[in-house]
Amino acid sequence: MNLPSDFKHWSSEICHILEDFLQHHLPGPHIVPQKLHEAMRFAVLDGGKRIRPLLVFAAGELVNAPREALVVIAGSIELLHAYSLVHDDLPIMDNDTLRRGKPTCHVQYGEAHALLAGDTLQSLAFQWMSEFSLHPDPLVQLSLIRQLAVAGGSRGMGGGQAIDLESTNGLMSLPELEAMHLKKTGALIRAAVLMGASCGETLPSFEYRQLSHYANALGLAFQVVDDVLDAEMDTATLGKTAGKDAAANKSTYVSIMGRVQARNFSEELLKTARESLEAFGPRRNRLESLANFIVNRRS
Repeated sequence: MNLPSDFKHWSSEICHILEDFLQHHLPGPHIVPQKLHEAMRFAVLDGGKRIRPLLVFAAGELVNAPREALVVIAGSIELLHAYSLVHDDLPIMDNDTLRRGKPTCHVQYGEAHALLAGDTLQSLAFQWMSEFSLHPDPLVQLSLIRQLAVAGGSRGMGGGQAIDLESTNGLMSLPELEAMHLKKTGALIRAAVLMGASCGETLPSFEYRQLSHYANALGLAFQVVDDVLDAEMDTATLGKTAGKDAAANKSTYVSIMGRVQARNFSEELLKTARESLEAFGPRRNRLESLANFIVNRRS
């Protein structure tokens, strides 16, 4: 994938900042209860593309938000994302054994500790959001906490997962699939963008709406590409079990549209996302590069 060298440098720098924050603020493995803290760190550290944190920082740059606030928001969102993966992989849900190229949390630490690790990562996300100073206006900070709660709740990621479970072995329509993924996948991506853009200078309402359109299109595009890669790539390339959606008889963009049309749809969503950023002029470069990366990734 041909990405600008400045974007590669920037994204590497942000991932380093995030990893350093996570290393220092997750409970140490020597602290009682040690096994739980080991499982929490195992689920979060040294893995993933950190797309949601990168979106937080890219959106934050639009409003000159301080990096000290952005890293807390990015870290909290990553904790919520990691918790969802740990729980999704459990035998009672997707029953997966591989995540980010290593054993899933329950394989490594047992189902009970994996369940607790997910629970406590979610709790820690809100602890960080409330104990660090994210904005001089406490009402804005309260709004940021609320945004994260909604994104993870029944109207967001949790609700999307419930719909996914209920629809297994049942054929979904394309609008139903989109509605599900705007919650399951899109809610946390949308939160990353809008929370990052909320902890600096206030955006004009038109720009905020355009950023929201960008986030919605990008959230769907991420899932469409995920479905295509699940059908096309092998387990070693993906770092997780390939073909599991088809094996579980789940509705996906590939099963409904076919691979070629699904890939074309992801390109249409990329175009929509990029057009939504035009109002920002040169300030849009980071967010645009991230959109290109998400749609053109191969794992």
